[in-house]
Amino acid sequence: MSAGAAGFLIQKGSEHTLHQTFEHATVISVGDTLTALGDIAHFWRKKRSAAIVAITGSSGKTTTKEMIATIAGMTKKVTKARGNFNNLIGLPLSILQIGDRHEVAILEMGTNAPGEIGRLTRIAEPDIGVITNIGPAHLEGLKTLDAVRDEKCDLFRTMPDTGVAIINIDDKKLLVSEKEWRGQIVTFGFSEKADVSADNIKIHGRERTTFTIKIAKFRQDITMFTIGSHNIYNALAAAASSCALGIEYPTICQGLMAFQPISGRMEIHRLNNGAFIINDTYNANPASFRAALETLQDLKGNHRSIVIMGDMLELGEQAEELHEGIGSLMADTEVGIIFLRGRLSPATAAGALKRNMPKEQIIYFEAPDEIMPRLSSSMKKGDCILVKGSRQTKMEDTVQKIMEVFGLEVQREQRGKEL
Repeated sequence: MSAGAAGFLIQKGSEHTLHQTFEHATVISVGDTLTALGDIAHFWRKKRSAAIVAITGSSGKTTTKEMIATIAGMTKKVTKARGNFNNLIGLPLSILQIGDRHEVAILEMGTNAPGEIGRLTRIAEPDIGVITNIGPAHLEGLKTLDAVRDEKCDLFRTMPDTGVAIINIDDKKLLVSEKEWRGQIVTFGFSEKADVSADNIKIHGRERTTFTIKIAKFRQDITMFTIGSHNIYNALAAAASSCALGIEYPTICQGLMAFQPISGRMEIHRLNNGAFIINDTYNANPASFRAALETLQDLKGNHRSIVIMGDMLELGEQAEELHEGIGSLMADTEVGIIFLRGRLSPATAAGALKRNMPKEQIIYFEAPDEIMPRLSSSMKKGDCILVKGSRQTKMEDTVQKIMEVFGLEVQREQRGKEL
């Protein structure tokens, strides 16, 4: 109240808990405050004229959101969800930021239990719905991959059929039936059948990727300062969404080329010793980990790769099996050394050992300080270090420690300029 609040929205029956200081405040009591927040946001959305883009999927949501925002921001007034404000609290708060001046609002929808995507869609009533992909994420609440698919596709089942569905044509899980969506569809992917596609894909060192984007008969070469085929998929999803917003094709290309990588998502830094650290600590699930490892294999060239891994969380009964699979993939992609932290580390190690990775190349640790001596003795110029784990594992602390110990080349260049 002292900070300027007009009143309270509280659970019915808890009015007596308010301090007598607030006796003159406006108090609205409701049966369920979370439901009320969503209803208020829906009411607000109906009063705004901005086109709503809603994005869900097992991975790539935030990057796709940021890419769409960059493209649309070239010609339109845009608002977007902050960070990963994508749940039953975050999405309503994002909607309540939409003002009269905004022409486009870009929202994320996350889920870890059945029914959440349907509820979020009813709140947002999106004009454009995007599903980036379907993969093994949040299995603790959703149990199976088919359940993940059903939950994500609630976006299309629930959104108004006057809208546009943006679909990854290469993901077989996203073959949508007429019962799920009868409205307009724009597809994206590497397939020639996609409405928005890419070819001539080339990775240039550790900094940029080039490809040719194809939209109907339009073609243009694109240079993006991102790495990994998964980011090309994100770019195509963003381009398809922008087409649905009515943005001209050259502007879409201009926006993609202006996009800057997001902190914590395949973010590459060169260390003073000539090695590279890849900060992919924002989150982790098996699909995003696979994409990161495949990209790491391409980037390392003739040098060695190192992986520092925290557990992938919310995988339910399949957690050990999925960690074992990632361990196997690390061996198959010729990772040189693995540093593991978390309860599921033994399962990851078991997968790597089954694929003949030497036991001495697998190291367990608890605190970042523990691995610095081994890194110092084994890391060489040109080596690539991938750091990744679920958000709760706080693997960004390890990235920060490595940067402190070994220093960033950009910092050395900056000191030279200052001198």
